Amino acid sequence: MAKINFGESLSLAFSSLWESKLRTFLTLLGIIIGVLTIITVVSVIQGLNNYVYTKMAFFGANDFSVSKFSSFASTVKEYREQMKRRDLTLEDVHLLREKASACELIGASDQVRRTVKFGSAEIQNAGIIGVTAVDHLIGSVIELESGRHLLQEEEDRSRFSAVIGSDVAEKLFPRLDPVGRTIKVGADRFRIVGVGKKLGKILGMSRDNYVRVPITTFLKTFGSRRSLSINIHTSSPEAMARAQDEVRTILRSKRKLSYDKPDDFSFQTSETFIQFYKTATNGIYFAMIGIASIALLVGGIVVMNIMLVAVTERTKEIGIRMAIGARRKDILVQFLIESSAIAGVGGLIGIVLGVAAAKIISAATSLPSAVDPGSVIAGIVMSATLGLFFGIYPANKAAKLDPVVALRSET
Repeated sequence: MAKINFGESLSLAFSSLWESKLRTFLTLLGIIIGVLTIITVVSVIQGLNNYVYTKMAFFGANDFSVSKFSSFASTVKEYREQMKRRDLTLEDVHLLREKASACELIGASDQVRRTVKFGSAEIQNAGIIGVTAVDHLIGSVIELESGRHLLQEEEDRSRFSAVIGSDVAEKLFPRLDPVGRTIKVGADRFRIVGVGKKLGKILGMSRDNYVRVPITTFLKTFGSRRSLSINIHTSSPEAMARAQDEVRTILRSKRKLSYDKPDDFSFQTSETFIQFYKTATNGIYFAMIGIASIALLVGGIVVMNIMLVAVTERTKEIGIRMAIGARRKDILVQFLIESSAIAGVGGLIGIVLGVAAAKIISAATSLPSAVDPGSVIAGIVMSATLGLFFGIYPANKAAKLDPVVALRSET
C-alpha cells in the first residue's frame, strides 16, 4: 500500500461524504447554488434566444418600419427629445408611395386597447389596430382562417369593417361563424369580414387578441392627432438598404432638415428588436453569473475549510500511510482528488437542480428554456476545477506533515 491510486482516493472521498451527511450538505451548498443558478440562467436565456430568432421577428428580412420614436429610448432626456418630433401621417405615406421607387409596398398602422363586445360576451384590452389595405402583406404576414382581408375601397371610404384574431373569434363566437356578424368597440359597430389564423403566444402574451380595421376609420374613431408607424416591404435585403436611404432623403426634404441636423424619425427592423433583446438579456445574464460566482467562491472557501478539518482529523492516518511508503506526492494527489470529487458532486447536484428549475420556470411562466450541453459540461468542469484550486492548500499542508509527528497524533 505504498501508493494511493485514483480509484482508492475517490472511494475515500465518497466514504467521507457519506459518513457526515449534514456537514457534506453544508459543504456543497454554495457550489450547488452557484451551479444551479448558472445552469438555470443559461438554459432560460438559450431558450429565449432560440425563441426570439424564430418567432419574434416582427419584420421579414426585406421589411422595415419608420416611426416617430425609436424602439427603445435609453434615457428620459432622449424620450423627451423624441416627443418633440413631428408626427408621421397618411400624407407621408402617400408621398413615399409617389417618390420612393425602391419600396414595393408601403402601409401604415397604429393601435389602441379597447373592450370588444358581442351580445353579452366581451373581451377586455383587445388590440384595435388601424391598418392600410396592404399591411397584411408587410412584416408578419397575416393569413386568414376564413373570410377576406380589408379592401382598398374600405380604406378609401372609411368603412366599419374588421378582421379579428382567433382569440376574439373563440371567445365571442364559440359556436358561431364570425364572418358577417357585428361586434361593438366602444360606441361603434364593426362588421367582421375575416378571421386570422392562430399565431400563438410570445412570452405568454397572445398575438391573436386583435381587431384590424381600416386606418382611415381608425383615425376618425380614435383621433387623427397621432403618429403612425409606416411599414415598408422591399424586394430584397439589398433593396431594403436603398429604400431606407430613399425614405430618409424624402422625409428629411419634406421636413426641411438641414444636413447638420439628425433625423427626427427612426427606422426599425427585426435586427432592431433582436439587438435590444441581446442588450437586455446580457445585463441579466452577467448579473446572475456574478451572483453565481460569489456563491461558487463561498462554496470553494467552505470546501477548503472542510478539507483542512479532514487533514486535522486524519493526521494519524496520513502518518501511517507515509510510514508504509506513501510519498508526499501521493498524499498531495489523494487530497486533491478528494476535494475535486466533493466539489464535483456539488456541481452534479447543481446541474440536475438547475435543469429542473429551468423546466419549472418554463411550465409556470411560458418562458422557453433549452438545456445547453456545453453549459452542463462547463458546470461539471468548473466545479471540479474549483475543488481542485481550493484543495491545493489543505493537500499541500497534509503532504508536508512530518510522519513522526503525525503518528503521535491522537486525532
